[in-house]
Amino acid sequence: MPDDISKDLLRAQAPDTSPSHLLERYTRGRVAHFPGRQVLTLVGGGMLAIVEGPWVGAVAVAVALFGEAIDCLFLSRVPDLLARGKSFLVLSAVATLTAAIQALTIGFCVMLAWRADDGHAPFFALAFLFGAAVNAGIVLTFHPGSAIARLAVHLMTLIAGFISFTAPDDDGPTELMMNAAGAVVLVFIVIALVRFAVDSNRRNRRHLADMAEQRRLLQATNRRLQRSQKEAQQLALAARHANDGVVLMDSGGRITWVNDAFTRITGYSPFEAVGHLPGELLNGPETDPATVASIRNAARTCQPFRGEIRNRIRDGTYVWIETNQVPVVDENGQVDVVVAIERDVTEARRAAAELAGARDRAEAGARAKAEFLANMSHEIRTPMNGVIGMSDLLCDTSLTDDQRLYADTIRSSAQSLLALINDILDLSKLDAGKMAINPVDFDLHACLRSVVAMFRTQSESKGLGLNLDIAEGVPARVKADDTRLRQILVNLIGNAVKFTAEGRVCVEVTMADGPDLQRLRIAVRDTGIGIQPHNLDTIFERFSQAEAGTRRRFGGTGLGLTISQMLADGMGGAITAESALGEGACFTLLLPFKVAGDKAVPEADTDHVATRKTLAGRRVLVAEDNRVNRLIVERYLRDLPVALHFAQDGREAVERASNILPDLILMDMSMPVMNGIEAARAIRQLDIPQPAIVALTANAFDSDREACLAAGMDGFLSKPVRKADLIAAVADYAGRRCLQPAP
Repeated sequence: MPDDISKDLLRAQAPDTSPSHLLERYTRGRVAHFPGRQVLTLVGGGMLAIVEGPWVGAVAVAVALFGEAIDCLFLSRVPDLLARGKSFLVLSAVATLTAAIQALTIGFCVMLAWRADDGHAPFFALAFLFGAAVNAGIVLTFHPGSAIARLAVHLMTLIAGFISFTAPDDDGPTELMMNAAGAVVLVFIVIALVRFAVDSNRRNRRHLADMAEQRRLLQATNRRLQRSQKEAQQLALAARHANDGVVLMDSGGRITWVNDAFTRITGYSPFEAVGHLPGELLNGPETDPATVASIRNAARTCQPFRGEIRNRIRDGTYVWIETNQVPVVDENGQVDVVVAIERDVTEARRAAAELAGARDRAEAGARAKAEFLANMSHEIRTPMNGVIGMSDLLCDTSLTDDQRLYADTIRSSAQSLLALINDILDLSKLDAGKMAINPVDFDLHACLRSVVAMFRTQSESKGLGLNLDIAEGVPARVKADDTRLRQILVNLIGNAVKFTAEGRVCVEVTMADGPDLQRLRIAVRDTGIGIQPHNLDTIFERFSQAEAGTRRRFGGTGLGLTISQMLADGMGGAITAESALGEGACFTLLLPFKVAGDKAVPEADTDHVATRKTLAGRRVLVAEDNRVNRLIVERYLRDLPVALHFAQDGREAVERASNILPDLILMDMSMPVMNGIEAARAIRQLDIPQPAIVALTANAFDSDREACLAAGMDGFLSKPVRKADLIAAVADYAGRRCLQPAP
């Protein structure tokens, strides 16, 4: 029975109380009950036929059926007309009219019945009228217009009957009063019955509405229940078949359920695990007590915990478990269940350890490489300083033609070897991201002229034309890294001169687009051997040259273009190449820059007389442990009016600085007893007039320069040093220091 009731509730529909729907229900009800109403019509007609005669009964039946026919025929079409979109107001008005017509025919029949026996026995008529009124009133809630129209007609019929058939005799008033009283009673009964019917209908509709609402709520509850059941099933399936271990624990921390993955990870079956604390199964001597305490503290304070713990599984081996434990509390804030998700991260930790080891080894390798390059740079540059320095000194002496040829060969070979060393060091710096870009304001035109002038002698010896063409509008003063620009141009122009046997080399300087941050276009064109188009993509690769025989014919490392391209990239520019075999080549440098102010750049002091006057009487201390390097510095500076002093290690340099009070110290970095960095710091602590300290070292890395400046040195010269560079540094720093008062 409860199931049947639930099904009935589920089938119940909320009543549609819209006027069109009520009109449709009214019409269908009137048409459906047409046969039942005609039973009373036939009974009434039969009684009239008995009392008044057959013709009277037949007329009454015919009139009543005529009214019913008009009403029902129209009402039977109303649903279809509503479906076609006909106006509800029009249809309702017509239904009211047909109801009034049908009520008038009933009134006519009632008047015929009242007429029987001259109106002295109206009970039958009143009863017939009473039934019609009740029948009209019960549809009040469905179509008020029709009900009111019928009730109004029936009331007028009642009044007309009393007026028409009351006899003025002695008993007239008494009979009239009694009939009137009865009629009033019947009217009140009709009203009561109609009200009861209306109220019953309203209660029924409210009941149906309540049932519909209950059905809606029940359906919603069922849907939520079905969703909850489905979610529970899905969660159960997910938990049971998850790759991670899932553990459910009660408020006391004891296991109530585990999935298959937990068994796979730990080796403990659900039968062995349920009822135990996780620590009883998994904690071992190698389990971290601090982690165990953190888990217990989180459980005690109803806080989630996530971390890694080393556990011992069933076979005695140890694994690393990543556990994520979340307490679920009830409405009272008490722990109802604790859900733990556990994952075996042993392999992940092993891989992470291997990766960390690989990273450490790579970093150690990088450090070893840097140290090796630094050591090799120092070890190679130290003898190179002697070779180049001595060859320079030798070339300044009186030599025979053969001797000069030999000396020039030694010097050019040493310079080629130095260029190779510089290329390798530059490439190492660029790979490590340690090649600094330092934009400064400088004279672009002077920079270009000086670089081109470097190759003037070489180009003239080959009979080549070397032209510099600076277009109108190229600013003279710009802001960029002039050192790196020189390095790029030296590579590009040097290659053009080297690979051109006859013809010319042109350096064309123009402006590219850009109103604020402008771009400079420097094109180096030559009429040399050219490059095959399919090799243009490889010439910028390290240790690569266009043709296999190029290195044998012209030499070189194949690093110049690689370094130039990397430098251009670091400065925000790029280098492109165009060429065809046998038709020369064009390398174009596009470089962004900013236009500098108009402030003039002070020219270097090139007046030899002024330099000698500035340096007259100055004391220069050379801290150098290598005998050949001391000899080269002595020979380079022997024509200057300075007093040279020497120290063979850092400690001696500190002592001599305290005694002779030099104006300038040329400090080597790598010396025995005390290195140059330590010696510079010690000298800066002395209570003496502080000298200028310039590093003169074979350590050529930027980090070496930074270390020297951080130790209190003023400048940095890398070996092998050229005579002109050394003299210029001495003139600059010694002259600058001697003008400053002692502290």
